[in-house]
Amino acid sequence: MSTQLQERLWDYDVVEPGQTGNTTAVTLDADNIAAYSRVAQNPDPRFRSAAANAEYGGALVAMPTMVLTYAPLLREEIASHQGFLALEESKTARRQTPFAKCEVCWFRPVFAGDTLTGTRRVLEKYERRGSRFVTFRVEASNQRGEAVAHYDYTCIFSYAKGQREVPKDPGAAQPEVVAAAVPPPRRDRWMTFDAVTVGDKLAPLTLSESVEIMLRKNDQRLAGKHKPSNIHTDEEFARKNIFAGMVNSGPATLSYVDQMLAQSFPLRAFYDGGRILMRAITPFRAGDTVTFEGEVAGKRIEDGKRLIDCKVRGVNQRGELVCLSDATMVMPA
Repeated sequence: MSTQLQERLWDYDVVEPGQTGNTTAVTLDADNIAAYSRVAQNPDPRFRSAAANAEYGGALVAMPTMVLTYAPLLREEIASHQGFLALEESKTARRQTPFAKCEVCWFRPVFAGDTLTGTRRVLEKYERRGSRFVTFRVEASNQRGEAVAHYDYTCIFSYAKGQREVPKDPGAAQPEVVAAAVPPPRRDRWMTFDAVTVGDKLAPLTLSESVEIMLRKNDQRLAGKHKPSNIHTDEEFARKNIFAGMVNSGPATLSYVDQMLAQSFPLRAFYDGGRILMRAITPFRAGDTVTFEGEVAGKRIEDGKRLIDCKVRGVNQRGELVCLSDATMVMPA
């Protein structure tokens, strides 16, 4: 029997809501948390030393977006759990199912020493303007069975418009992985619910990507098998997919939005019920430099919670819109 006949590909037609993957369990330590912050190019010492985190009594807390690493999506394992082969692993029809958007909601902080259990399932699938999308729900809970976060991660299973063009003027930035910590954001510069007004600008953040950082991000695995070849690490494979070349991962860009917001808000604003929805617009390629800027879009009190809504834009050195994000921060009393 030919390889093509043997392969049961997990394409859009056989993906169904409710399909599940394996449950994972990861115990975080200080090294895991620090390594994630370095690869996320975040020099904030709150993720390197417990002593730097006064918000949580000196306990070492993880960056909020680390949930995508300690409870990863693992869509190829969802496929396998259903008796199928993920498209990324096919020998006859290999292609990528890249990131489109992700919405993360947090419920409580995650500390060094916590054991995080992750569950994953297909939430929905839908077609829009000729493209086909699949959304996955990943939920994470701690060793006490308390929900810490969940996220809805949407992938493009087929793309209606073919490949994107590679820019004729590629970026030339060559950033190195962040090594040393710097002073944390000043507490007196954090926004407060009472003082903030609609239209107030958030502290901006400018970051660049490199192949080395993409590779290190790909290698940072706390659960699931290592994937040495994908559109973030394999130029030849990437050229055959919709972005026509290597790009960074959606979770990497999301970690930059996390870092940018943490300059203006305390970590409790994330972990006490905050959320971020990020939509990818243009690929973030090696050598590119992206500036993240945002503003306050609204403030409200809902169910006794003091909420600040923000909008964040990421724009690269060519003036292209890389991502759009909506965030809701839950402000401490």
